[in-house]
Amino acid sequence: MGILSENVVTELRKRLAGLKGPVKLIVFTQDMECQFCQAARELVEQVATLSEKFSVTVYDFLKDTEKVNAYGIDKIPAIVVEGKMDSGIRFFGLPSGYEFGSLLEAANIVSRNNAMLSPETLEILSPLDRLVHIQVFVTPTCPYCPIVVKVALRFAFAKEQIRADMVETTMFPHLANRYAVLSVPKVVINETFSFEGVLPEKQFAEQVMRAVQGG
Repeated sequence: MGILSENVVTELRKRLAGLKGPVKLIVFTQDMECQFCQAARELVEQVATLSEKFSVTVYDFLKDTEKVNAYGIDKIPAIVVEGKMDSGIRFFGLPSGYEFGSLLEAANIVSRNNAMLSPETLEILSPLDRLVHIQVFVTPTCPYCPIVVKVALRFAFAKEQIRADMVETTMFPHLANRYAVLSVPKVVINETFSFEGVLPEKQFAEQVMRAVQGG
């Protein structure tokens, strides 16, 4: 029996029937699987059985150093969602609870090859000419976190300069401490700029540009 219940699987098959193009799910774990690594791998493997559009590749964090470096993976479990190319979409930790929907949204974005952002938002991001790293700290019980994660993922897909990470706070307490994550969602941009709470995508994009311009 998989992680997902039979009822959930039935509903997901219907939802995933709308996928258009191929979706690569790339999992980073290790032989002696870390806490939550097995659950993350099994979740991805079960999801991949629900649509012929999915493919799964599993890499060892300690052995597959070339891939680890290529994808910029510095902690596990990690999941990369990739379409025709790597769009900088990363999940660190187990995307469970409300964040499972974020994983499905990432698959939808890359499959449809569409960031689904408003023209106004794209215009705000258009001058971006340097690398941006967005980390969204979440918990699986936070109903507002996926709203922020999904926007960050869309930014990453729309702009090759952006990488967006979902970071499950309870699985990486040292990072929660490092970035003073006292409530979620918390967004950290390029290590030093941050904000808490939910912003509409246009205001979120403005914060990204503000961070790039030095705050």
